[in-house]
Amino acid sequence: MLPGKTMRSPFKSGWSLVSLLFVLLSGCGGETLSYSEMKASPVANQGTLTVRANGEERARQGLTTKDGWSLDFSHVYVSLAEINAYQIESAFDVSTDAPLPDTAVAIAIPGPTVVNLAMAGQDTETVLVGETPAPAGKFNALSWQMPLAAAGPAQGYSMLLEGMATKDGQTMPFKLGLKEQLGFICGDFVGDERKGILTAGGKADLEATFHLDHLFGEGKEPANSDINLSAFGFAPLAALAQEKGIDLNSEDLQAQLGEADYQTFLQVLANLGHVGEGHCRQTREFNTTTSVNL
Repeated sequence: MLPGKTMRSPFKSGWSLVSLLFVLLSGCGGETLSYSEMKASPVANQGTLTVRANGEERARQGLTTKDGWSLDFSHVYVSLAEINAYQIESAFDVSTDAPLPDTAVAIAIPGPTVVNLAMAGQDTETVLVGETPAPAGKFNALSWQMPLAAAGPAQGYSMLLEGMATKDGQTMPFKLGLKEQLGFICGDFVGDERKGILTAGGKADLEATFHLDHLFGEGKEPANSDINLSAFGFAPLAALAQEKGIDLNSEDLQAQLGEADYQTFLQVLANLGHVGEGHCRQTREFNTTTSVNL
């Protein structure tokens, strides 16, 4: 979202995302159970819903940017909070600013947490964010917030990227921290397998996916491809490198970049969040003041 533009909240007044309540509406028999009741008393139509985060192979194995830099990430920290999954009778269209329907079944995933997308296990491409009991059904929407982490190696940032950059024989360490607090709401997961379909007594996954190619571009694609035309790239960061490499945050970029490059950077941030290849929309104005205690 560009400064000065307003995004309507997708949630109607009175709808709490931070409350750990399981709101089981008409699609689930009209029964309402609290989180503690759901944990204490198994329900016949209940399963386990898991949310995972994924930076794709670019976070784990590195990438070549649109301007020819090879990036190898040691850390891709993401701060996550207010994670909610939804069962909605019909598909949720994130291309509009329409709110979630009143009949959406909302399930809160315990949080907040900070995950490192560059350090997924050898046998898995994703990082566990959290899991919770949930009513059986199809979870076809997911939302989350990215507050500033108040502790740990990512303290003060909603996202922190660290690693080594190489081009034409030159190698330098880089560190880029985002001071903007982001928020996303997404529709159905899009990928090679279906996600979010929970059966009674079973398990189902949802995925918050972060597309680093929207930030840096994709060197394997033509220069005039859509992804590279809209990406920020790495060259603007390299141009600000000091003797020991790149150590910048987004406030530094605002102060040191030209206006066009900085606006491109903001546009990219609004498109980092996905669900697989499924699209999301940003749900909050950029804000740099509030931290979350972890």
